[in-house]
Amino acid sequence: MPVASPLTYGDISPRTAAYAVVDLLKRGHEDMILEKFGQTYVLPTKSTKTAKFRRYEVLPLATTPLVEGVTPAGTKPTFTDYTVSIEQYGDFIPYTDVIEDTHEDPVLKENTALLSQQATETIETLRWNVVKAGTNVFYANGTVRTDVNTPLTLALQRKGTRALKRQRAKQIKSVVSSDTRFNKESIAAAFVGICHTDVENDIRNIPGFTDPKNYSGAVAWANEIGSVEDVRYVRSTLFTPFLEGGGVKGAMIGVTQADVYPVILFAQDAYGIVPLKGKSAASIIAHNPGSSGSSDPLNQRGTIGWKTWQASVILNDLWLVRLEVAATN
Repeated sequence: MPVASPLTYGDISPRTAAYAVVDLLKRGHEDMILEKFGQTYVLPTKSTKTAKFRRYEVLPLATTPLVEGVTPAGTKPTFTDYTVSIEQYGDFIPYTDVIEDTHEDPVLKENTALLSQQATETIETLRWNVVKAGTNVFYANGTVRTDVNTPLTLALQRKGTRALKRQRAKQIKSVVSSDTRFNKESIAAAFVGICHTDVENDIRNIPGFTDPKNYSGAVAWANEIGSVEDVRYVRSTLFTPFLEGGGVKGAMIGVTQADVYPVILFAQDAYGIVPLKGKSAASIIAHNPGSSGSSDPLNQRGTIGWKTWQASVILNDLWLVRLEVAATN
């Protein structure tokens, strides 16, 4: 089944529609944390509804001595393909004011801002739901989620990073830039940790915590908390906890039981996404009042909306660790 055209103009010109798409993407990218770190599948137009991600396996060691004059057999690289069906998401805002066909129109700008936030948070939540479902998990205390009622500690973080290193997971050395392009920005090698804002205070209290303002030569990301050893932490209110999911709350956040917060540590190529970047990333559809024919006899109603294709997938469960912790009240 062909993918929808990247732009559907409705009743505004291509120039204005293109402006609205760029504005929608630009407003959202800084807050799209998972956009920065995933392996990307750039969605081509007029393609199938299947995104394919590829992970190359480590080559075996070449421990056999070479024989003089004899060419060895060589080693063929092996890889694992992961496929996921893309799905379409979107919404619209109805309005009653006449939209003028110009990017200065306040209705277009205001509605685009609202739709941008909605699109950004929708896509980020869809991706969060995928990455938090990994099977590689450590608990702050106990052996199941319903035991958890203690905060994140350095010892727990080290359990997570040790598990990643045992699996030869590579630290992340570049991230996707926070704009509408596909540019990569080099960074100092590190694992990345993502968490809810409620966990921020506990991370700051871990021995060895470094505030981003004290980084030497490194630029902080939007919403970055700071680093502990070889993990850089980034926060968002969208990375939601399992409410009342833990043990008796004590001094932790919760009502009677502690809320349990997933803290995800991941390495390079741990998960894959269809990025919200480029001309095929999203559609802006606008219909001016009067375009609905007899269903709008007095030309009173118009709409502006967004639409995009998205998919996310874990590429290697062993390169992604979920730490389940409580948060100090």
